[in-house]
Amino acid sequence: MDDEELISWVRVASAAAEDKLGQRTDAFFVGSVLGITDWFVVTSARNHRQVRAIVDAVEEAIDRAGGPKPKRIEGRDTLSWVLMDYGFFVVHVFTEEAREHYDLERLWRDVPRLPLSA
Repeated sequence: MDDEELISWVRVASAAAEDKLGQRTDAFFVGSVLGITDWFVVTSARNHRQVRAIVDAVEEAIDRAGGPKPKRIEGRDTLSWVLMDYGFFVVHVFTEEAREHYDLERLWRDVPRLPLSA
């Protein structure tokens, strides 16, 4: 998968999250420091039902666009933090409380961000 294609999937995932009212959606490049994936997409929801809706929308949007299937999805049992592992990128969908607790943006504050606004 080339960089342009990978960034297009990150944008598809981000847009799908935003379409389901994901809050503060952010995408950042962790590949140069992490080594197991290239991009994180992080978004949050007001409640567990909305977390589920965002996860379903991201999975459907990437599939509909001809993208990869997730290698695994973790956290569907609690819906506080769902991790969707697509290999080259990972989508994190949090409740607001879980997002504040884990604060991935602070942990990865020094890595490049992908502008998501048009």
